[in-house]
Amino acid sequence: MSPPDDHIPAPPDLPSYTVEDAVEAPAPEKRRNRDALERHAGTGLVRHNVGLEEGIDPDAAKVVRRLERGGHEAYLVGGCVRDLLLGGKPKDFDIATSARPEDVRSLFRNCRVIGRRFRLAHILFGGGKVIEVATFRRNPAMEAPEEESSEVFDDLLIRSDNVFGEAHEDALRRDFTMNALFYDLDRHQVLDWCGGMQDVQHRTIHTIGEPITRFREDPIRILRAIKFAARLDLGIAPDVYDAMVSTREDLAKAARPRLFEEILRLLRGGAAHRSMWLLWETGAMSVMLPELAAFLDDDEATDGGGSRLFRTMDAIDSMTKARGRPLDDIALWTLLLKEPLDEACDGERDKIHAASEFLDPVIERVAVPRRIADGVRRIVAILPRLAAGKAGRFARTDLIIPALDVLEAELLANGRSTDAVHKMRAGHVAAPGRSASSRPPAYRDVRGPRQRRGAE
Repeated sequence: MSPPDDHIPAPPDLPSYTVEDAVEAPAPEKRRNRDALERHAGTGLVRHNVGLEEGIDPDAAKVVRRLERGGHEAYLVGGCVRDLLLGGKPKDFDIATSARPEDVRSLFRNCRVIGRRFRLAHILFGGGKVIEVATFRRNPAMEAPEEESSEVFDDLLIRSDNVFGEAHEDALRRDFTMNALFYDLDRHQVLDWCGGMQDVQHRTIHTIGEPITRFREDPIRILRAIKFAARLDLGIAPDVYDAMVSTREDLAKAARPRLFEEILRLLRGGAAHRSMWLLWETGAMSVMLPELAAFLDDDEATDGGGSRLFRTMDAIDSMTKARGRPLDDIALWTLLLKEPLDEACDGERDKIHAASEFLDPVIERVAVPRRIADGVRRIVAILPRLAAGKAGRFARTDLIIPALDVLEAELLANGRSTDAVHKMRAGHVAAPGRSASSRPPAYRDVRGPRQRRGAE
């Protein structure tokens, strides 16, 4: 199967960056600037003078400045800095600080501290906005006892990451160089310990340190690299790509709920086509979703099934961008698995049993919640009747909205009119008790804690 033609536009011109010595400051500022420069002496820091203030959330800036007034180091960090440098609009703003969680809580009345293994401070603002504040961390020392076998020591999977540290240590423990950039609001400087600025300019993904080691420490980083490459239109450095391929089997060691969530993130971000292509091309799909990978591997036997699936991914991306939000999670999983699921059920007398045999290993391997799997089964079963305009009693269920999304995506993928879907959706929304702006309560948050049996 030949690679799809994405018609990717040329990347935008990036702003120029300069590295300069601290400018001469008025007398009251001299000591503070000198202290800031001395603070990171000997850590390999490179400072880049660049103004990002126009794109920074004002509430995030307030949090940083209040932490600094409290005597703490505080910087914008990670994805928000990366996205601003790439000319994008950050989804959220994270802050890294020397302050401990209890110190942050003492400075902000609108603060709650979350987490057990490693505590984070969430600063709450109106409209549901959350600014996450994390204390600088460092990688825990990894020392193998003398009596430990080399096989045990070779397992680099990080199982503890709960040690406070300094700013440069926090940068070095991150996954990719472009995610290890800190922004100093007062001095309008990007702090770069890992060469991330150069990689942003070249629009290339590099790991911090040896790629194979970083992926073995946390195999989910393979999926994060795919997400960034697809969503931000970035290249993957050859040594990083090779390491992703050679360590893909380690994804089987990752926590299953994390695999489920990362697959959804690949589908939600408006770059499902590129994400699924890279997931398949690197072999990571064959570890997590071998049923889907086998379907794509044999395009001739499936009569162009791979092409149909990637057209469906295009439809998901179009609908996501048009609506400004992702599709329902049940709809996304249905669209991802429908082609191989249809093949598994084709010619079977007991289609429900065949569907269960196909879905049960997937549920077990990536921890798909049962309610999502049940939704996939029911939507696939009703879709032919829905396409004929015969929703019947199904129209009164909570699954009608994701089912209509699945039908619309399939019609778009096949180049057919979606007018009938829009009419059905309008009629459903107009029904008493329904709202166009809300999702069905039973399926609003599939990531929430599972309720105990018998709980109301």
